[in-house]
Amino acid sequence: MALIRAPIRCCSPQLRPSRILSDTRVRMWGLLATVASLAVLSLGVCEEKVFLQRAGTAYNSRKYRSELNVTNGERFGTWTWPEMCPENYFAVGFSVRVESKQYGGDDTALNGIRLICSKDENRNFLYYVESHTGHFGEWSHPQYCPGGVLTSFQLRVESYRGPLGDDTAANNIKFRCSSNPTLEAPGMSWGEYGYWSQDCLGGGICGIETKMEEYQVGLDDTSLNDVRMFCCDKHEQ
Repeated sequence: MALIRAPIRCCSPQLRPSRILSDTRVRMWGLLATVASLAVLSLGVCEEKVFLQRAGTAYNSRKYRSELNVTNGERFGTWTWPEMCPENYFAVGFSVRVESKQYGGDDTALNGIRLICSKDENRNFLYYVESHTGHFGEWSHPQYCPGGVLTSFQLRVESYRGPLGDDTAANNIKFRCSSNPTLEAPGMSWGEYGYWSQDCLGGGICGIETKMEEYQVGLDDTSLNDVRMFCCDKHEQ
């Protein structure tokens, strides 16, 4: 009697060629998506790199059209030195140095103003100028015009409080951009805003000079008392 051998079926199913090809495509698409995501992330990190360098007095020979002043600056201290943005650079943003409320201690409020300068509004390589600044407080996060350049400013000042009062002088500042927005610094709230400075029409702010009271060694400090800006023409020769 002939024995009939029944075919033996393997426990594990065989993979068809089409199934293998499909799985390979899925893996490859996943790998490509991961690589693309990393590339985008890397590009974003590169775009966020900003080089910021202090100009100091290196560009003080730059010619300017006019000075921009306010009328409510305080009496203490002396005018220090100007600092100018490099040629063809204009102020597009700023930050401030502010001492927070001292709760019974000696308040000084606004201690410094830093202008951030760019060329053709390119914000990848920037310079900053600040003239002389006080010793107290921390620098704020920079604020920028959404477009255009800084063209005028307004200063908040606490008037003289008498021989027994705690004088703070300059407390805060606002800037107006050529694209119309107004930016206010995160300064203190003592005193009042005065009139706006002249407007740098057809150009932009390109430098700064501060009026500072030096450290009073245990007496009443006011630090920043007044500031003037410089206006430069937009198309320089």
